[in-house]
Amino acid sequence: MFVLVNLKAYDCDATAIARAAADVADDSGVRVAVAPQTADLAPVAETGVETFAQHVSPVDHGSHTGSTPAEAVADYADGTLLNHSERRLTLADIDGALGAADRAGLETLVCANNPEQIAAVTALGPDAVAVEPPALIGTGTPVSSADPAVVEGAVAAAESDPSVDVYCGAGISTGGDVLAARELGASGVLLASGVAKADDPRAALEDLVSGL
Repeated sequence: MFVLVNLKAYDCDATAIARAAADVADDSGVRVAVAPQTADLAPVAETGVETFAQHVSPVDHGSHTGSTPAEAVADYADGTLLNHSERRLTLADIDGALGAADRAGLETLVCANNPEQIAAVTALGPDAVAVEPPALIGTGTPVSSADPAVVEGAVAAAESDPSVDVYCGAGISTGGDVLAARELGASGVLLASGVAKADDPRAALEDLVSGL
């Protein structure tokens, strides 16, 4: 299983969370990564934790004010999120961003709301997709228990390309949620507030991987 912690734009200590994630990954043997804000990419990467950019733009270097070229983050990031429900893209822009990430050597994870969208983005050839019903994001109610058919449907929708991993997001916060996602066929989880807003992020991370 893969555990990716998205720090969004939360007011949290990104470097401290990254250190904790690196330690938990080393101690458990579970793959754990952190997606910090762009300004925190360098110090987070310096902790040794696997690091994802929260977004890259479907552009090359040039006249693109406000954009984030994949090459601009590639010195620090191992991968990137795309099309999170808080940073939605058109299919054309997802395709363009995937191409940019590929040129920069970044692993790609594309988010989608439901199995139908999972099928559409899987056809574009990312490394992984994550199903995240927006209504459950940040609620603490995991999709794996609120609507397990969504996870099963996403796994089935991605079967058109067996090389694409399927992750489960929205409401993930405990080790039990991670195990439930795995039982439904997911090979990873994407979460945010369960770690970023935790009183003890390291303890939250340890709980997430405790059953793996």
